[in-house]
Amino acid sequence: MAGTDPIAEAEADGAADALFVLTAALLTPARFPSVLGDDYPAACAALGLQPYVEGYGLVFGQDGLGARWTVVVDDVSLVAVAISSWDCGMAYDLSPDEASVVAGLPGWPLEVVTRAPGVPAPHDPEPEEGDPAPLAPPSGDVWGPAQRRLGADEVALQWSAWRSQVTDEASSDAGTAAPSATTVASRPATPTAASPSTPTAASPSTPSAASPGTPAEAEPRPTTWFDRPSPRKAAPPATAATPAGGTVSTGAAAAADVVADPYAGVRRALEELRGYLADPPPIGRVRSTDTGADGGARTLRADGPGWSLVARPDDMAFVLLDELPREVLPVARGPRLPALLEGLDAMAVRPS
Repeated sequence: MAGTDPIAEAEADGAADALFVLTAALLTPARFPSVLGDDYPAACAALGLQPYVEGYGLVFGQDGLGARWTVVVDDVSLVAVAISSWDCGMAYDLSPDEASVVAGLPGWPLEVVTRAPGVPAPHDPEPEEGDPAPLAPPSGDVWGPAQRRLGADEVALQWSAWRSQVTDEASSDAGTAAPSATTVASRPATPTAASPSTPTAASPSTPSAASPGTPAEAEPRPTTWFDRPSPRKAAPPATAATPAGGTVSTGAAAAADVVADPYAGVRRALEELRGYLADPPPIGRVRSTDTGADGGARTLRADGPGWSLVARPDDMAFVLLDELPREVLPVARGPRLPALLEGLDAMAVRPS
């Protein structure tokens, strides 16, 4: 019987316990992967985390055996600096201190299109007793809440392209008889699940036509090794609160209503948004970000049970519904929308 080499075994164990960093994302009240939930508490619950106000950084990588790992750290500033540097095309060695590691979770909740060189192809690690199920990105073959939120992210990213397809006469304020949504509904909402810190932009003249979850080309991230923690059981998921007075569109009757009148779902969403002004929803359900455009334009993102809204407070809005796969419904300013958008923007959480 051949003997084993203790030194080789130790080196193999050491490689398996190190992480080759591919990319990272923030998980904070103002900025979190929307695929995880409608709001910050729900996004944290999806990873078994408590919704601390300070937030977390999510580091995605492979170990020396090629297994996918999501490492959660509490050093948010370090991860934010790394993401900003990468987005500017600068190299940054993201190597969190072991003391900042909160959890090591098997798998990736997002599609990461890069891979570590010199290790096996990305795969889920071998489960051990008590380990949580590996995280996995949503399927691109179905349409549901995760795909709807990703679609809204893509509309926000490609606002100018979507806005150019709609005139004020061709949209509706959802308060009167609404025209068909075919103006832009024929263009699928297309979240491209690229590296989470690098949104993938389609041609400015034509919104992307890929299916949700389709990997997009992305430049490899600067990589580094650091020791990852042993996986631990995720904390019991926290229950995300539903806003008072909110309604959920479910059942065959609701689906039939939406087919007969696509804007019925839009009206429900707008009514729930008005309810947010009176009874604030869970933190992160309404977010406002600076677009970087001249004049200080901002993009408003809001989500609720069965719907997502993307808007410019000084312009119009788009709504996506669970009941209408890949359709984007335009909502013109009309007489009521401006005040609603201004109120939502005033209460929205913003990146610090």
